Amino acid sequence: MTTENPTQSKPFVVVRDPAELPAHLANPVVALGNFDGVHRGHAAVIGRAQELARVLGRPCMVLTFEPHPADFFAGRPVVFRLTPEDAKALALQRLGLDGMIVLPFEANLAAIEAEDFAADILSRCLGVSAAVCGYDFHFGKGRAGSPEFLREAGQRYGFDVEIIEKIVADRDGSLEAVHSGATREALERGDVALARRLLGHKYFVTGEIVHGQKLGRTLGFPTANLVLDPSCKLRHGIYAVRMEVDGTTREGVASWGRRPTVDNGAPLLEVYMFDFDGDLYGKTVEVGFVEWIRGEEKFDDLDAMVARINQDVAEARAILSR
Repeated sequence: MTTENPTQSKPFVVVRDPAELPAHLANPVVALGNFDGVHRGHAAVIGRAQELARVLGRPCMVLTFEPHPADFFAGRPVVFRLTPEDAKALALQRLGLDGMIVLPFEANLAAIEAEDFAADILSRCLGVSAAVCGYDFHFGKGRAGSPEFLREAGQRYGFDVEIIEKIVADRDGSLEAVHSGATREALERGDVALARRLLGHKYFVTGEIVHGQKLGRTLGFPTANLVLDPSCKLRHGIYAVRMEVDGTTREGVASWGRRPTVDNGAPLLEVYMFDFDGDLYGKTVEVGFVEWIRGEEKFDDLDAMVARINQDVAEARAILSR
């Protein structure tokens, strides 16, 4: 997979087989971790990898895992994924990285010894020039590989290792509360404003526009509908949003939930874009959540629901104009 970024001279590359690293990405500096959310703390680790890559004159990539290791060990999805793979790639691309190496987290990888991970994957397959990890990164069977173990392995196999100790602040303030768990908790409350402060960027989802019941069109509010990752635990409700489609940003209001007034069905994100009339079916879009408006409600009838939607539209316009 390659994706174009207008701010980068080279495409962002997603590599799923470390033995097939493209020639222009040979001997990369890699930042190691799951990086779910790509939050401000992650950005500090990645930023150091980028600095080191510039010094060494090497490409810079993230090495990460899919699915989330916790999901693999549980045998089912248990983690609210802040950035499923496509969203993670987009967030990393925006940081200016050259690409992302995605290792399939399955039985073989779960059972690999820490020594073999360093020798076979990092050294032999990827030929890394350097690896950067956080102070709490662990890898290999039974999480036996510590950052210090990685540093010693790097000395044996000829690559540098930098360990990023706990960073307490960045240019936006304290990082004490910045972690993926805190961001998930904020989103489960619908507090997308707090999530934005923790992440250092808006909380966003990506997906393909699908057909819905088209009820919104008959009510005067045609919507673009997305099925989100099944792990999403964002609080059901109404949000002011901005949607990126075909390189254009459009403002709108979104309903995320089960539509209790209509059918109480499977969760669906329905985005009503202001002042837009066009066909979006099949397009892949990005929806960024700006502010919470209200929780999902069940109305007595469609007239009451339409009246409330009109209020939601007015509130969202006011929020987005600020």
